[in-house]
Amino acid sequence: MIDIEANPYKADFPLLAGKPEIAFLDSGATAQRPACALDAQRRFYETMNANPLRGLYSLSVEATEAIAQVRAQIARLLGAVDERGRAEARDIVFTRNASESLNLVAKSFAPCVLEPGDEVAITIMEHHSNLIPWQQACRAAGATLVYLYPEQDGTITDDEIAAKVGPRTKIVAAGHVSNVMGVENPIAKLGEAVHAQGGYLVVDGAQAVPHMTVDVRALGADFYVFSAHKALGPMGIGVLWGRHELLEQMPPMLTGGEMIDSVTEQDAVWAPVPEKFEAGTQDAAGIYATGAALTYLTETVGYEAVAEREAALVAYTMERLAEPPYIDIIGPAEAARHHGVISFNVQGIHPHDVASILDMSGVCIRAGHHCAQPLLTWLGVENLACCRASLAFYNDKGDVDRFVDGLAAVWSTFHA
Repeated sequence: MIDIEANPYKADFPLLAGKPEIAFLDSGATAQRPACALDAQRRFYETMNANPLRGLYSLSVEATEAIAQVRAQIARLLGAVDERGRAEARDIVFTRNASESLNLVAKSFAPCVLEPGDEVAITIMEHHSNLIPWQQACRAAGATLVYLYPEQDGTITDDEIAAKVGPRTKIVAAGHVSNVMGVENPIAKLGEAVHAQGGYLVVDGAQAVPHMTVDVRALGADFYVFSAHKALGPMGIGVLWGRHELLEQMPPMLTGGEMIDSVTEQDAVWAPVPEKFEAGTQDAAGIYATGAALTYLTETVGYEAVAEREAALVAYTMERLAEPPYIDIIGPAEAARHHGVISFNVQGIHPHDVASILDMSGVCIRAGHHCAQPLLTWLGVENLACCRASLAFYNDKGDVDRFVDGLAAVWSTFHA
């Protein structure tokens, strides 16, 4: 049984170690960074600071090799390997964040396949980053945006998939894990359904990669994206994996330096994948630090330990939230279906007030629409806002207790 009272991880995170007075429960927005990732970012600048790909001198070569190693590391992380188990590193594109990765697919790939009368299917649970780009892509192509609606507990049923993914569906885009309800979506089933129609599957993995192993082949994904900053890495680094043949046919979204093979006065020839999508100077130090962060996540801690500890933390949190009668959980009642995310409201109290009062006790949660306004509208959530506590393996029982005890203080403030 996991001991959530003990915490062997907080010491690895300088902010948490240096601020023991806070309970950080907003990892779904951005994770804390382990010292090894911070050290790696500094080490890059101190020992190999040069522009990758652009120099033949040793510093530039070392920086280039460092970025190539992280690219291969991420390919292995996502299960993007060939039949011999070799990482297909060329299919990893670095962007600024998951939002940019999704925009790249919507702006560069969608026009290659979408025609008037086609449909793009997404879930009503999508983060705006996996919703607005598809609104724009459909508007540009004369296609229709179709929504899959879950049950109140977040379940997307087989009947709903069958009803919404049909002969006109060219693209299905879905979050692997909902950033509001915490549920894991049936990605493999969505992939089977859209592939049966000759279409393509785009997966937003921003809330999945920090919590679970991912295998893009087993999921049937054609594109998969995530952000480093939610997976212990630095802000400003995003990842796009795509099937190579699809990346090959896509034009670049950004143009400029280093994404070309040759340029004449009137024309240009693009560089091969992935460089053709990586215009300009990349955040090489951030990419290098991302490699260190992912090594810590997958090897120092390990996904098995992450899953076990987070499951125990979520179960305890749900148990404690069931004690007061004024807490309304948004999403499934089963703790096991909340992958690190628990959204809720305190009856009659605005989420912003809840978060502000909790902050006075050093408890950090999120309050607002969580970039998911259509979902909150569909759920009928008052004020289009809710509270969200998102846990990570570096949290402990003390964090949860301070959080729930703080909610009692919130209630008493308004009902003294």
